[in-house]
Amino acid sequence: MEPKTEPEMKGWLFKWTNYLKGYQKRWFVLTNGLLSYYKNQAEMAHTCRGTISLFGALIHTEDACAFVVSNGGTQTFHLKAANEVERQRWVTALELAKAKAIRTIESEEEEDDFDTSVCSQKNELQSMLKSLSTKLEDLQTCSELIAKHGAALQRALSEMETFESDAEMSTHIKSVNERATLFRITANAMLNTCSEYLNLALSHGSKWQRLLQHERDQKIRLENMVEQLARQHSHLEKAAKEHQIPTRDISNVTSSKQQGTDQSNSPSVSDGVGVARLNIAVVRSSPSDEEDDVEFYDAQDDVTRQETKSNFVLKIPMGHHRTASDISMDSHMMDGSDETSGSGSDVDDTETKVVVISSSSPGKAVEWKAKEENTGNHEEERHCTSTRVRRTRIPDKPNYPLSLWSIMKNCIGKDLSKIPIPVNFSEPLSMLQRLAEDYEYANILDKAAQLKDTCEQLAYVAAFTVSSYSTTSNRTGKPFNPLLGETYEFDRMEDLGWKVVAEQVSHHPPMVAQHCEGRGWRCWQEFTMASKFRGKYLQVIPLGMAHLEFQSGCHYTWRKVTTTVHNIIVGKLWVDQHGDMDIVNHTTGAKCHLKYIPYSYFSRDVQRKVTGFVYDRDGNAKFVLSGTWDNKMDVAPVVESSGSPKNPVVKTGAYVTVWQRKMPPEDSEKYYNFTELACQLNELDEGVAPTDSRNRPDQRLMENGLWDEANAEKLRLEEKQRSARREREASAERAAATGQPYPPYEPVWFKKERDTWTGNIFHMYQGRYWDCKSRQDWSMCPDIF
Repeated sequence: MEPKTEPEMKGWLFKWTNYLKGYQKRWFVLTNGLLSYYKNQAEMAHTCRGTISLFGALIHTEDACAFVVSNGGTQTFHLKAANEVERQRWVTALELAKAKAIRTIESEEEEDDFDTSVCSQKNELQSMLKSLSTKLEDLQTCSELIAKHGAALQRALSEMETFESDAEMSTHIKSVNERATLFRITANAMLNTCSEYLNLALSHGSKWQRLLQHERDQKIRLENMVEQLARQHSHLEKAAKEHQIPTRDISNVTSSKQQGTDQSNSPSVSDGVGVARLNIAVVRSSPSDEEDDVEFYDAQDDVTRQETKSNFVLKIPMGHHRTASDISMDSHMMDGSDETSGSGSDVDDTETKVVVISSSSPGKAVEWKAKEENTGNHEEERHCTSTRVRRTRIPDKPNYPLSLWSIMKNCIGKDLSKIPIPVNFSEPLSMLQRLAEDYEYANILDKAAQLKDTCEQLAYVAAFTVSSYSTTSNRTGKPFNPLLGETYEFDRMEDLGWKVVAEQVSHHPPMVAQHCEGRGWRCWQEFTMASKFRGKYLQVIPLGMAHLEFQSGCHYTWRKVTTTVHNIIVGKLWVDQHGDMDIVNHTTGAKCHLKYIPYSYFSRDVQRKVTGFVYDRDGNAKFVLSGTWDNKMDVAPVVESSGSPKNPVVKTGAYVTVWQRKMPPEDSEKYYNFTELACQLNELDEGVAPTDSRNRPDQRLMENGLWDEANAEKLRLEEKQRSARREREASAERAAATGQPYPPYEPVWFKKERDTWTGNIFHMYQGRYWDCKSRQDWSMCPDIF
């Protein structure tokens, strides 16, 4: 009796029955490529309501919870799960069972031919081995006979030396001739056997070489097939995305608008340095504007350079939210006169916020209020406040074909930090900038700095550590590896309340030192990692430690968890975070233990889940944390606790959402899934260090869509870095030969010191960067670009 096969998956689903009853709850069981359903679990022993084979079945989803399984003929199951996660679990299990069923059927069809081929090859191999064994035994026998007859011949020749009379000598010669004849016969047999063995080995050896070459050709063919499948899968994904989300070509609209516009009336734009071609939308200031009222004007190409500096005037009615397309842009030259007074009669008596962007100071804006009256007079009330108009997106990602397998097939088991990767697999940000993105939700630390309860403060700090992973859920691009000595600063103290400076302090192993200051807190960290490519997935294991200190004196440390990128070869890339994280308050002894639960297709829990407890110095649970690292984190105080400290059973109060993710724009998929903050990280800024990541040419070329030029520039920068390293090594060797000490490489803004909290050597910020920036003294910066 065969053992009973365990179900691959089972559970409740809603099945469409008819228009009268609609969806009805049924118990489904997936086993051996068959999907069966029952009215309840008790019917499994005697009655099956229906079964569909997954071999050749079509499986597709309809909405968030519904999916359809059809064999293309008589059977179709319209099913619905309780939620989207449950539906995805079933669809994944069905796809796996379908693939398994196809493999089983195909293997059964090929089993006879395969068995015959295997048997013939096995018989041929056994016959060959038997022949070789026989010849080898003959060689051993001949060898023994040669040794025996050779020894007898040698004894006979030795005895002849002792004979004195010719009679004895002649009698013994006959015996010597017999022994010599036996030796010759045995030697000839040995030679013949050796020749036969050699011929047999050569004949089969050539056959083995052909088989080995065939196996090699098969391996190459399979590699090419996998590469082609990966390429086709990528093309299919892109085609599906283009089919689902058609893009609008607004260039036709613009050109059609421009055909009816008099070119002579197009406003000229000049910044005193160069001429740019701009599409300017002129929109009426009335809130009831329609799209038909928008006219597009194209700036002329032949505008000559002028010394007068141009300004763009943005008029935004106060209290009314306007989009970018609703902003009225006036590109007339500002000469001190009021050029809008002629249109004052058409404007309601509303308060308008006027922003003038001067070309002499890119990115800066001087803001004031103006009272627009029916007479057209503007009463300006300057505030003397300077704001920064920042970008909200970057150029779209170009559609370049990728062949990841052709690059990664030779990288299995190696450290990816030592392998040159083209920009096609990157995003236009360096690792320094990506680490600065950790502080997108630094407002959590601002709130934590105001708390008096240190355990509650620790809960807020834990939520902040989780928030740094929110962008990794849909960001699969690899950041640029920083060059040795590369720096990055991001000053958002005015609007966000924090500023950060970072430097690449080591190249092998790659290490980043970072320092951030906020309102009532400061944070610094060393980030280094170990990365290994395992074939189907890539693991990134952080090794550095992060420190956080509040003005109240509480000092926290933690390490990041492991990041795994799945479906490296075939399929859509996706990222998972998993592992344990301990956040320690060295001042009070309190501790928070967070557990990042790894993603599982068959888990009933919410995916990407993070849970944790905050313990005081005595090990008592004080707060509970629960949420997901890609959405939000909730915190609740512990009212009552029982059980062991490792597995406490607690009763909690009301949960409070400490962190909620800000979702990226809907069209962010076109530009690397960047958030608004990520788009601003590489925005050009004045006065930064010459080693700043914003000045990196290959990264800038990639952001602008020039990937071929970016790859060439990337190779140039890497070769320049290698030349500098070889020069330092040669100088060190010359100094060692003369007995003089050679100082190792020292970072510019950070210095190695012993950390008083952990006792480890740590790169500490020396506090000179912002002062040097105010004086624009960059004399100590190396030439790396």
